[in-house]
Amino acid sequence: MTSMELACIQKDQPLSRYSTYEIGGNARFLALPRKDTDVLEVLEAAWRHGLNPLFFGMGSNLLFPDHPNPDTLFISTRSHIEITLNQERLHVAAGTPMSLLAMMGAVVGTSDFDFCFLLPGTLGGGIYMNAKYFSSHISDYIDRVYYVDLDDPRQGIRTISVEQCEFAYKRSIFQRKNWFIVSADLKLKQFPVRPEALQPFLAELDSGILENSSLQVFSNFYMRCLNRLKQEDDPTATPLRGIIADRTGKMHFEYPSCGSVFKNNYSIGEPIGKLADRLNLRGTQHGNAMISPVHGNVIQNRGGAKAEDVIYLIRIVQESIDKHFGFVPEAEVVIVS
Repeated sequence: MTSMELACIQKDQPLSRYSTYEIGGNARFLALPRKDTDVLEVLEAAWRHGLNPLFFGMGSNLLFPDHPNPDTLFISTRSHIEITLNQERLHVAAGTPMSLLAMMGAVVGTSDFDFCFLLPGTLGGGIYMNAKYFSSHISDYIDRVYYVDLDDPRQGIRTISVEQCEFAYKRSIFQRKNWFIVSADLKLKQFPVRPEALQPFLAELDSGILENSSLQVFSNFYMRCLNRLKQEDDPTATPLRGIIADRTGKMHFEYPSCGSVFKNNYSIGEPIGKLADRLNLRGTQHGNAMISPVHGNVIQNRGGAKAEDVIYLIRIVQESIDKHFGFVPEAEVVIVS
């Protein structure tokens, strides 16, 4: 077996299947590692064949190109799902969905990760972006992060403490280092009351559903999970049902998108969505991409949109806000070239 014949490496895969935008041409090679050793083997294969590794999770914060670079090995962690509870720490693989942490909390009896509910994407992506919902950040729960330095992968898996991660609003050290996040240790503020329920819950999960990038499939799955776990009158379900109302009210899952396209500029005093609203940008369309008619910081794929359509609208928003408010909003979505 040659190094590019690893079981977790597939050929000629449409990246649109691996993105919440449902946009992207065919990748020459795509890897789906399931464990730490797979990651190291995939990196070795990329090195031997002169390919550039590009890691991602569920593709929830990425815009893939219409014509992917044939020298890129696209590596998705979505099949690397693991949660291990050890006293007051969780060891969680990078491919574990953020929303699964919230469901896990509902099962074992802790509300620590309620804010992760209906956040598309994986823990690795959440750490990279320091994912947040209202006042809660994933960095609030990080103890240590395990990573591979892609400039020197033969050193294997290394660790870094939360104090060294340079976490800030939607920022981390991983955005400026060529490091791939493998897993993390998370600290618990509220110790679970039913820790023994974790492994049976994980064993029953449908991994195919967990690995699906469709926002509609994703949201329906987790809302059904909540309904099975919690009764309508269960007070512990109230925060999660509030998240459902917030996100469905903003039509976050009606059409393929990446969620918020731009980071908010808090020195301005208003979120980017509100500024876009003031400029009447909602509903602006180019090709089959559209600025959401209900949220000015979301660009939707209305069916068959191309990456170039989304990029055009991104530039429209940036140019309009720069002209009227004097600054260029920073894109949160990562545009893959």
